[in-house]
Parts: sequence; C-alpha cells; structure tokens
Amino acid sequence: MNLAEIIEKLGLTVLTEEKDFSSIIPTGGYTSDLLSCVMAGATHGCIWVTLQAHSNIIAVAALDEVSAVIITEGAMPDAGTIARANQEGVILLSTAEPSFPVIGKLWELGVKA
Repeated sequence: MNLAEIIEKLGLTVLTEEKDFSSIIPTGGYTSDLLSCVMAGATHGCIWVTLQAHSNIIAVAALDEVSAVIITEGAMPDAGTIARANQEGVILLSTAEPSFPVIGKLWELGVKA
C-alpha cells in the first residue's frame, strides 16, 4: 500500500508540499506522543501517528526518516512548523480523528509494525 492510497482511504489532509505520494511505500507504523520514545522506536520509512503538532516533531521525523507524520485529533501545526517540514522533506498529514481509530484503519490496510 502506498502513501497516496493511505491518504485517500483515511481521508487525510496533506499539510506540506505535494509529492509523488504513490511512490512512497511505508515500511510500517509507529505511534507515540513522547518524542524520546519515537526517536528510539520508530523505524526508517514508517508512518508516525501522533497528536503532537509543534516544531520538534519535524526534527524527530527527519532523524528517524519516517515516510509521513499523521497528526490526529485536529491538532494543527503553525505555519513555521509546516515550512520547516517542507525544508526537511517531512510529509505532514492531518485528521480530526483520534489516534486509536487511525491506527486501527492503518492496520486494516496492511500497515503493520
């Protein structure tokens, strides 16, 4: 399953610059709101699900080289955070849904840990 299909099936909003999302194949998923846990546990190419929307998520996402960050519960990063994500090549996606249902849907789509 590629990122374009995930964006469509979950009804996610793309917050950063458009890319060829169909060429991005996530390697799995990870969820945590504690940045130190994400640094230790997220793997290269995974989708990170979090309700955090501040600029520090960009540094962590870039460090772990995640395929995308899904920000849940309607949390919205500010313009500076989105600009930084674009500079770092981090894809930010948004949904109003809570994290748990988003994770369940990803699992059903075949995005496993």
